[in-house]
Amino acid sequence: MLLPLICLLIANASGVYSYAITGPQGGVNTDTGERPSRQDINSMSGAALDLYILALQQFFASDQATELSYYQVAGIHGLPDIPWDGVTGGDYQVGYCTHSSILFPTWHRPYVALFEQILWSNAQDIATKYPDDQQADYVAAAVTLRSPYWDWSTSPKMPSIVNEPEINVNTPDGQRSIFNPLFNYTFHPHPSAQDFPPGGISDYDSTVRYPNADGFSQPDLVNQQLEANAQSLHDSTYQLLASEPDYGPFSNTGYTDADGNTYNSLENMHNEIHGIVGSGGHMGYLAYAAFDPIFWLHHTNVDRLFAIWEALYPDSYTIPEADEFGTYTNPAGEIEDVNTPLTPFHSDSQNTLYSSESVRGTRSFGYTYPGISDWDVDGDQLAQNVREFINKIYNPGSTSKRDTNSTSVTTSDWQWQINVRIDKNVLPDSLTLNYYFGSAPSSQANSLTPALVATHCILLPASPRLLSLLVPNPPNRSNRNYAHGSISLTSALRKTSLGDTLNPTDALSYIKSNLQWRAQFLNGTIVGNDVVEKTYNIRMRIVGREVLHPGGGSDFPSYGPWQRNQWVGGVQGDNGDN
Repeated sequence: MLLPLICLLIANASGVYSYAITGPQGGVNTDTGERPSRQDINSMSGAALDLYILALQQFFASDQATELSYYQVAGIHGLPDIPWDGVTGGDYQVGYCTHSSILFPTWHRPYVALFEQILWSNAQDIATKYPDDQQADYVAAAVTLRSPYWDWSTSPKMPSIVNEPEINVNTPDGQRSIFNPLFNYTFHPHPSAQDFPPGGISDYDSTVRYPNADGFSQPDLVNQQLEANAQSLHDSTYQLLASEPDYGPFSNTGYTDADGNTYNSLENMHNEIHGIVGSGGHMGYLAYAAFDPIFWLHHTNVDRLFAIWEALYPDSYTIPEADEFGTYTNPAGEIEDVNTPLTPFHSDSQNTLYSSESVRGTRSFGYTYPGISDWDVDGDQLAQNVREFINKIYNPGSTSKRDTNSTSVTTSDWQWQINVRIDKNVLPDSLTLNYYFGSAPSSQANSLTPALVATHCILLPASPRLLSLLVPNPPNRSNRNYAHGSISLTSALRKTSLGDTLNPTDALSYIKSNLQWRAQFLNGTIVGNDVVEKTYNIRMRIVGREVLHPGGGSDFPSYGPWQRNQWVGGVQGDNGDN
């Protein structure tokens, strides 16, 4: 078997080992910088798909007691709340992952690269076992194999490949029907009470998505929720990439500017997928999420959107910001910046930890994405190429009556969204908010009515219960810790009697008369609106801005300043609070 990549553990002078996360370097042209693309899982086929499935299956089978096992790699994100690769800390939070943090996009980059590196190593070994008449094709496919992504903005349903417990693949021993590792991960053995405190999701032997009363996944219900949110997510993706040139508001849900404005962000959209796919299953709980194999398809896509944004706006990057939740190694309230170590990820065998500065761009990790060919072009040409690519696949204007490909004069319309702010420190668990145009349902069972506009998810790194059981130095929950996000209403408004007439007078009148909302915890427990407003300090406001659409070419629309309008619910505040 191939040794684990180029990153064989080598002792440094003091005899302390670290695992070098370099990403796969196979297929990389070191002269030009050209490198393989991570592919959309929905378009993956042939030898590459066979190897991906078999490599993931091998990864799953690894001994959970070893550091490079799937169990321990997934556990970096949350439970079992133990050191990885020798990196210890003050145990301030469950897991090393950074959420509501300026480090959210950058921390997850070496994390996905670690997963990809182990997967790639497994594939090299598997490819050499094919018969002579197939081996060359499989060896070539293994060299360029990278972690695939699920683009939930253009393919809102879960990839069909993740929903079936068995899958047909061409193995070195011929065509076989095997267990599908994308369906779930089964713990072997079940985690101890020390690793997973008993109760709730800890009691499941395998990962689940939207579990029913008997503990079985319900992919059809997940897909119904995803489809109901499809246009809102699609619009939010395009608007974020096209209109947000500053890293702070782009990156995470903890950011707010000096005027108290809140924003859509990469983490905001990421949260919706976690909450909807999980719906009471593992993906909805950050301490358990990485055990579900769909996590890696999701986070590869999150990194992809980050890479696209980097190509569009190369002059903006990580800024200093306090992390109010903290991590396993970082105390709550600490100011994080471009040099903060991305624990527990090492860039070499000499215990050098990555920072946001050292993970800027994808080149050093040996991959890129479709639409981001950053070799043999300068920065300006790259940004133009990426704008054209984004306009082609994401421009939500194609859903309206306007022809966005025409060469006519500039046209204008309005964009509308709900800005949400909530105090995460008073939440007993992660929370879901559903928004409706029309009558809102009274129970979870009929939450998927045609009136549903969008879903907003507020995710906790860990529940207060887990913190009390596992973390000796938890964050001070008496302090307010706000999470921010937004929900796009534009396309939903166009489907009403308003059509494309979204001027402030008509749009606000319609929203005021028709918008309703309901809240529930991820386990399905309904929470009264009055409780959410008064106890959880939620604030929701409708905001709108004028958008000028160019008549053609690769330019993005021009966006006017946000106009903060009426309250939807919550405690109204001063000092510019939304």
